Amino acid sequence: MPPNDEAAIEVSARDFSYRSGPAGGAHNHAVVVETPINILYGGVGFAVMMATPQDLEDFAYGFSFTEGIIGRAGDIRGVEISRLDGGLKLDIALAGERMAAHLAQRRALSGRTGCGLCGVDDLAHMPQPPRVPQRVAIAPAAIKRALSALEKTQQLNAATRAAHAAAWCDRDGAIVALREDVGRHNALDKAIGALLRQGVPPDDGFFVITSRCSFEMVAKAAAFGASTLVAVSAPTSLALERAAQFGVTLIALARADHATLFGAEPAATRKSDGGLAA
Repeated sequence: MPPNDEAAIEVSARDFSYRSGPAGGAHNHAVVVETPINILYGGVGFAVMMATPQDLEDFAYGFSFTEGIIGRAGDIRGVEISRLDGGLKLDIALAGERMAAHLAQRRALSGRTGCGLCGVDDLAHMPQPPRVPQRVAIAPAAIKRALSALEKTQQLNAATRAAHAAAWCDRDGAIVALREDVGRHNALDKAIGALLRQGVPPDDGFFVITSRCSFEMVAKAAAFGASTLVAVSAPTSLALERAAQFGVTLIALARADHATLFGAEPAATRKSDGGLAA
């Protein structure tokens, strides 16, 4: 398989003054790469997603899992990445029974950055992961620790200021896996794919995301089995509905010194740790 393309490229740019327009000489500026990724299963087209071309094997696993095409990492036999005119092709080989099930339920999906329900032709086809088992709450200090470490580990965003991140953190707040992408959904899929490939159990930590929290981000976290999702930005109304439905504790508007807890505090709160951040 060929290596992933560059996640960022250097382009020429100039400072721009609101008083006088372009100012100073040209300088190099890093820009995040956004490219079409054609996703196929067994050579049969399934989706075209706009994504950043790094960690694509993780993306293949995470996307397949959160789309319900696979139930575990072992359902994928291999991933082949190749270049197309104007983009990349991600051909995923499924185990025999999974491929048969996929072909029976195949749907067309046209994806784009920020996509939520592209290609779903019936409301009944919206993501419906099983309810996450109730678990001991994540300690507030762990959430604060994860947030303080988050920015330092976002290398692509540091270079471009245009990439979302999704991080899986252990119960002490240490970042176990972080993936970045121009698309917030893709970043979370990549992180989930990395966790599946590493065999990380879902009861061992929580997700932190840098984007707004839409219902699909909650659904993806719930599909993995995460009981807590921390978002730097705000949630939508449907995200709150789905968090309650799927049993996901949602903490949003997370800043260095405070956050907002949406919904009721779970009964499994660990009192010695002071419960959840609010």
